Amino acid sequence: MFKRQIEKQLQKMARSFPVITVTGPRQSGKTTIVKHTFKHKPYANLELLETREFAEADPARFLAQFPEGAILDEIQRVPSLLSYIQVIVDEKEINGMFVLTGSHQMELHQAVSQSLAGRTVLLDLLPMSLLELQEAGIALSLDEALLKGGYPRIYKEDLDPTIAYSSYFKTYVERDLRQLIQIKDLGQFQRFVKLCAGRIGQLLNLEGIGNEVGVSSHTIKHWISILEASFIIVRLQPYYENIGKRLVKAPKLFFTDVGLASYLLGIENTQQMSRDPQRGHLFENLVLLELMKARLNRGLDPHLYFFRDAQGHEVDFIYKSGHELIPIEAKSAETFSRSLFKGLDFFSNLLPEKTPKGFLIYAGNAEQAVGSYEVLNYQHASTITNTN
Repeated sequence: MFKRQIEKQLQKMARSFPVITVTGPRQSGKTTIVKHTFKHKPYANLELLETREFAEADPARFLAQFPEGAILDEIQRVPSLLSYIQVIVDEKEINGMFVLTGSHQMELHQAVSQSLAGRTVLLDLLPMSLLELQEAGIALSLDEALLKGGYPRIYKEDLDPTIAYSSYFKTYVERDLRQLIQIKDLGQFQRFVKLCAGRIGQLLNLEGIGNEVGVSSHTIKHWISILEASFIIVRLQPYYENIGKRLVKAPKLFFTDVGLASYLLGIENTQQMSRDPQRGHLFENLVLLELMKARLNRGLDPHLYFFRDAQGHEVDFIYKSGHELIPIEAKSAETFSRSLFKGLDFFSNLLPEKTPKGFLIYAGNAEQAVGSYEVLNYQHASTITNTN
């Protein structure tokens, strides 16, 4: 059992809401953490055929088994239960009664917003953060962190990441994907996902990807939404500000786990990782995830963006903290150089009244303050969004 940072938030929300809903990728640890946090609650897995059939055939009788509430795993498999849960929690007015989990973002959010609006809090659990791995006594080099990612099972069972992610991706394509959409050519979809991995940190170009895969940009747009709904990718939106310059409007593409992205890129060991041309983009992806997880584990929206204008001036991440904008650069270099501040300098000069500080996240160990900027090792990236 790995200690997860979201546990405190789960306990807190159970005192304030009748229903807690935890979403996230499959195998990110949702079931483990809710069963650990709510040990006294009965548990039902709606992935099991007999359980699902009972819940679908007679929802009222199914829920009558749990007069004090329960943990219902993969609730999106029987969304009709939500309207019955609404009636129950309204009648009993007991906080922390039901704990729901789900791994299909689009279906679940829509169903929950319709049936449980105002009655539930939505929390996202991504794979383990570097801090959580460190607290478990797991020491990783940067290349190991990029190769292995954050899925708990890889560390719990000491799995070869290539084999583990091969199985994970195969299961996703054969099970989850077919629940979400009808794909005639699975091989074509697999090529599409691998092409996405090759575009980490790049602007999303639907037409360009469509041309390479051999399908329309409309199809690519739909497939992207499916990857996002099933927690495979995240689209980072650009920051818009009326500053008299043309800004890029397309989002950037990232994965919710760098280990899966590394597998899709064909990287099988740390030797390959150390010299792979995509290593810098994977590092950027890792830093983004650390910034996101620090916020999500506290039940907060990430408030993360990127900046890029038509002249090519760019900042990897912009963290919006109240009225302040905090620019963050992620560089996989191990040696500090003042030239790494280029993007931070531009953005800070552009909006000086909103940008009191900035951060450079790199692979080196020397941490220091340089003027209004702080230089941090990547393992401490989460401190930026965890304390603001």
